[in-house]
Amino acid sequence: MTKRPNFLFIITDQHRADHLGCYGNAVVKTPNIDGIAANGTRWDRFYVANPICMPNRASIMTGRMCSAHGARHNGIPLSKDHTTFVELLRDAGYSTGLIGKSHLQSFTGLPASNTFQPADGLTVPSPHLRDALKNNRHTPDYDLEDITRWDRPLAERIDDDFYGFEHVEIAADHADRASGDYLLWAREQRADFDDLVGPENALPDNRINAPQAWRTAVPEALYSTNWIADRSEDWLAEQAKNDAPFFLQMSFPDPHHPFTPPGKYWDMYNPLDIALPATFGKGNLPPIKAMREAMEKGTDPRDNQNPFAVTEDEARAIIALTYGMITMIDDAIGRVLKQLETLGLAENTVVIFTSDHGDYMGDHGLMLKLLLHYQGIVRVPFIWHDPKAPAQNKVDTGLGSSIDIATTILARAGIQPYNGIQGRDLLSSPPPEAVIVEEDSQRVMTGFDRPQRVRTIITDQYRMSLREGEDWNELYDLKADPGEVENLYDQPAAQGTRQHLSEVMLRSMISLQDRSPLPAYRA
Repeated sequence: MTKRPNFLFIITDQHRADHLGCYGNAVVKTPNIDGIAANGTRWDRFYVANPICMPNRASIMTGRMCSAHGARHNGIPLSKDHTTFVELLRDAGYSTGLIGKSHLQSFTGLPASNTFQPADGLTVPSPHLRDALKNNRHTPDYDLEDITRWDRPLAERIDDDFYGFEHVEIAADHADRASGDYLLWAREQRADFDDLVGPENALPDNRINAPQAWRTAVPEALYSTNWIADRSEDWLAEQAKNDAPFFLQMSFPDPHHPFTPPGKYWDMYNPLDIALPATFGKGNLPPIKAMREAMEKGTDPRDNQNPFAVTEDEARAIIALTYGMITMIDDAIGRVLKQLETLGLAENTVVIFTSDHGDYMGDHGLMLKLLLHYQGIVRVPFIWHDPKAPAQNKVDTGLGSSIDIATTILARAGIQPYNGIQGRDLLSSPPPEAVIVEEDSQRVMTGFDRPQRVRTIITDQYRMSLREGEDWNELYDLKADPGEVENLYDQPAAQGTRQHLSEVMLRSMISLQDRSPLPAYRA
């Protein structure tokens, strides 16, 4: 009988595809991730289902678009009524583990701002606006990742498993503010650990001056990236003692902002050596102009999750720090890959690498994410190495999506996908004509007077984004204009392309309508 494959699924946070050596970046050092690609296949045009953390992570887990699983933006947990591919692996006899960031539930503990107010003269029969769904995910079992309630390990606060994961050790939040199970451990290592984190406790450094950047006092050994590698190595050692196949999701909170690489990683890259993106300062879409104006006037706080404009020096500094965070992750991945070899597990372990979304990282002079679906935001790395079917630097140029990950893993494990899964097997099916990206913003941001709803279609040649309630949209020829600077949407010569893409988008969205649940009877 053929032994079933193990899986090591590595995911980073807010990590662009072109911030890896194997994707053409000549500056950032990522030899271990590059090594996975050198012996496997990397997808050159792999896109997120949603460019925001919680929605896209829920899409990865379910193989379904946000419009199907309902976690449309941060702040809406993935319902436990939705099946995950990890549950099917567990039910088929796999040992399942999650070490690092989950973000399938909210972790800030901050209340949502209610953007839906009752109309004048109408009564609300309860203190809150009634939801169309009675299971509105506001019960205590959806507060499991809330960092304000994390007084003991998550594993002690769940009755069975966590979305299919039997073993869970979570690092919530980001950078040196990471929390959850990781923070409980860090406090055990040093009683004064809380006095090491945050900008108020930062080490002095006169070279770096950029928003959300500080030289953390947390030593490398106690930083979340190392903790995740340590715990992953230990978990793998336990798996080597039994015959059951395993699935481990090793999930890093970095290189997401704030920008706080510890120790030697802080100044590993010199901002003076960083080239600005070719589109820096280019683009005249309304929110870009609004963010530039806010930066010039000093009216944009630039200390939260919203995107903001940056100066040239700030962009170089942030990119340099991000490279440091990425190299630290690469070093951690190298340790875990070596552990697989040492334990004799590498020859039967499929290694997968991806990220949940990208970052502007200076494109068009912006930082962070949200609102605008430029390639740096929606295109992410996806690398697959199967020791039973090795490849040499193979590049797949077909379109892929985050919703394809679940289907592909289940297919390799020999498990029938569940009804309603929307992704395809990347290894055995032809690429689609187009992929769809959805985004529903949670709050109002610079340059807008309302929360945004955006739908994007990406084909081999074009990217078109349509948004609700605005008088402008976007259309770019990605082959002629890879920087997405010249918006063709309103140009007369592009109307035929616009109409064609609109029809393809409609057909694609029809194909993504939910097929779950199955009918029980014929009517």
